[in-house]
Amino acid sequence: MVRFSLVSLAREALRGHTGWPRQWRRAEPKRRYQAIIVGGGAHGLAAAWHLVRDHGLRDVAVLEKGWLGGGNTARNTTIIRSNYLAAESVALYDRALTLWPGLTQALDYNVMFSPRGVLTVATSPDEVREVQRRVYANRLAGIDAEWLSPAEAQAFCPLLRIEGGRWPVLGAALQRRGGIARHDAVAWAYARAASALGVDIIEQCPVNALRLDGGRVTGVDTARGVIEADAVALSAAAGTAGLAAELDLPLESHVLQAFVSEPVKPALDCVLMAGNLDVHVSQSAKGEFVFGLPIGAGFGVIETAAAGILDLLPTLSRLRLLRQWHGTVDVTPDRSPILGPTPVDGLSLNCGWGTGGFKATPAAGEILAHAVATGRPHPLGAPFGLGRFAAGALIDERAASAVAGGVR
Repeated sequence: MVRFSLVSLAREALRGHTGWPRQWRRAEPKRRYQAIIVGGGAHGLAAAWHLVRDHGLRDVAVLEKGWLGGGNTARNTTIIRSNYLAAESVALYDRALTLWPGLTQALDYNVMFSPRGVLTVATSPDEVREVQRRVYANRLAGIDAEWLSPAEAQAFCPLLRIEGGRWPVLGAALQRRGGIARHDAVAWAYARAASALGVDIIEQCPVNALRLDGGRVTGVDTARGVIEADAVALSAAAGTAGLAAELDLPLESHVLQAFVSEPVKPALDCVLMAGNLDVHVSQSAKGEFVFGLPIGAGFGVIETAAAGILDLLPTLSRLRLLRQWHGTVDVTPDRSPILGPTPVDGLSLNCGWGTGGFKATPAAGEILAHAVATGRPHPLGAPFGLGRFAAGALIDERAASAVAGGVR
């Protein structure tokens, strides 16, 4: 792998950028691996990188049914924060947040992490109480969290209208370390780094079923043949439930939409979230305003969300929309992920993230790699095991997800 540097960039600029090698190898599947990761999104690629770098495995494959990073990694709206409610969630997401600033150096690839601050506004007395509760819980857990008055919120986010609209701002929570990153760059960075360590990244290789023998996973059936493995991890978002049908996973799949505006000059230098309105907004490095919407399909959802956005940010009323898309999110009853080993020996899970997966990427990779390599849950992942549903040890994050639907 050619490392990026001022010298290498200057050299390639002088010769028209014709000398760059492929960023990751085009691998063909082998008959057998030590470990297989099903799902070539950011989580699966991060886990593969950690398996080799941290646990010493030398024969790892990532199987992706389409193109690398083309699933939920490509469709999310890239918010990064750790201000959840439950102590277990705070520990997991804050581990990720502490890793984000160093990710560019660790992977030798610019992931464009921008810690611009996440501002969560409260527009009703009930929401004030709920958001303040989260602020206090974060402070008790040692996580940065501030409660701002309406005037302080507007000072931090000048575009924000705090009065005179249908949804007056009564206060806001601020996490200054939060922000956004470039989703494609994150997937490419992990793929490049993993490939350089010998991981086989195999695209256009759908997995049709797990191969089981006596309560143990022995490999996978794919469109390109049988591939055997000592351990298998499912990191395939909404596709996980079908592949692990024998586990009867408590997962639901929902459509979630987003849209972006035409690019304009920088105007919004924070992430704005509004739980009662089920929306969040940020501005990308290209100048596009990125809008996250509530669960549901159709233009009616877009129209309702746009009305809420314009109530808080009326200066955006003349922006033209550039494109719209949707993805499928997998959610659990308590809106927290399922992580770690399963009753099937050698099989690990990474699913049920809803729309919280991207922000957790650096920590999710660590946690999944630990489960695959050791067969035991990572300390941060242990509370999120599949067994919590039978035990009644739920980690309820419906309110702290900051949208009424409870999955943002």
